[in-house]
Amino acid sequence: MSTAVGLALLITLAFGCGSAGGGTSSTGLRGKVMRGPTQPVCRVNDPCEEPARGVRLVFSRSGKAVARATTNQKGWYRVTLRPGRYAVSTRNPRVARNFSPKSATVPASAVRRQDFEIDTGIR
Repeated sequence: MSTAVGLALLITLAFGCGSAGGGTSSTGLRGKVMRGPTQPVCRVNDPCEEPARGVRLVFSRSGKAVARATTNQKGWYRVTLRPGRYAVSTRNPRVARNFSPKSATVPASAVRRQDFEIDTGIR
């Protein structure tokens, strides 16, 4: 009887360890969205851009939105996506016109850093 219990425990542990390692890999994008300039004249040692808070990013393939992410208070976002090329936009018309880059590529086996910029138009 103890052999059967030991064998059942060994099988349970083997399946548990296998599933824990298999679900940890993911692909996608992470990065920071900045907006600027924030003043008409930029000076040395005086920041002229700031994190873009609460910006909703939309990631699309073949014209269809497949994922969304919203930046936090420090302008950071993270989104899980399948490998491939995505169009990136925002729903805010004032921001969308001056948002770049407008596309991003997700690699086959990693979460890639992709930062975005919003040109405020202040000159």
